[in-house]
Amino acid sequence: MKKEPTTPLGNQGENLASRYLKKRGLKIRARNLRLKTGEIDILAQEGTTLVIAEVKTKTSFEKGTPQEMVHFLKQRKLRTLARELSQRFPNQPIRIDVVAILARSDGTHEIEYIQNAVEGE
Repeated sequence: MKKEPTTPLGNQGENLASRYLKKRGLKIRARNLRLKTGEIDILAQEGTTLVIAEVKTKTSFEKGTPQEMVHFLKQRKLRTLARELSQRFPNQPIRIDVVAILARSDGTHEIEYIQNAVEGE
């Protein structure tokens, strides 16, 4: 089942992240992929590797950076999603990346892409 992001900012961020990942050569396999244990913002593929891309979008650094939103509990949730995904695709390596986006009010944005942002257990 596909679920849309709950905010326009989240939707904007996922659109920007999808375009960014495509430009880097990744194939988008799914967006807002709902699994038993939670939701994957973007599931992409780079070569034989499945990439779980967690997208965090903010309009300012007032309460921290988008990257800082991927705290311990979120990292644990992402590892759980990776384990569930590995049961569906046992022969494919899985990587967890973060796409951190600062969306400015003037329409410009800044993207930081962090590969292997969350290590396995």
